[in-house]
Amino acid sequence: MSTHLPVSGRLAWWATAWLRDQVVTDLVVDAVLGDDVTHAVAGLHALGLGGPTGTDTLVGGLARLRVEGARSVGAAFPAEGDPAGLGGPADFNAAALEAGEAVVTDVGVGLVPVSVGPTTTWVAHRAQRRQLPDVGEADRALRRELTQAASALAALDVARWRPEVADLLMNLRHRAPLVAPPGVPQRCVELAERATQAVEIVEAALVDDGASISAHEADARRTALVGLERAGRRALVAACSPEAWPPA
Repeated sequence: MSTHLPVSGRLAWWATAWLRDQVVTDLVVDAVLGDDVTHAVAGLHALGLGGPTGTDTLVGGLARLRVEGARSVGAAFPAEGDPAGLGGPADFNAAALEAGEAVVTDVGVGLVPVSVGPTTTWVAHRAQRRQLPDVGEADRALRRELTQAASALAALDVARWRPEVADLLMNLRHRAPLVAPPGVPQRCVELAERATQAVEIVEAALVDDGASISAHEADARRTALVGLERAGRRALVAACSPEAWPPA
């Protein structure tokens, strides 16, 4: 099973399918854990949702949310200056921004992943209603930014200082497949694949390479990737948020 999708995206897809009785519990656990050993949920009791005062298992936490009426879980991938997928309040936004990701349920509870080694704890916060990118608009923006970034990086002679990035840009149609549960629209699966590919390109292109490029070239490289990084994150939000999915 491919786990290239960030953990908040995996939880959003598989927890939503579980809440809607489309997959069994074991599949959710396997899909969300990926290479981790265990996941837990903390803080639900402090929000008045019952359960243990400390941490609960992932399944126990999801079951608690189901009792509260949860039917969907969506992802957020914020960055400084772009709180993509967040609606507040401030403490939840700050925690999600620090982690770089979070999930938001339709019962006003947000979960932020905090990882220590192979263990992840999802810390619960109150979460407010959020505005989400449209799937179609996010798809068009990502395609546009991929084209522009490819042209800009080619002009910077990307093959000289990052041949693996050049390879990625030359093989945009060959994406790593993502395994999605029932209920996720195929259009959103494909969008998530393109978005994870874009994130991979950005991460690879921004890795420092000793003295092989100048400070000016490094600045130009970052400038060329700003739009692609933003478009990739926003596409992931749309692809991993059931509220934004097109009607079946």
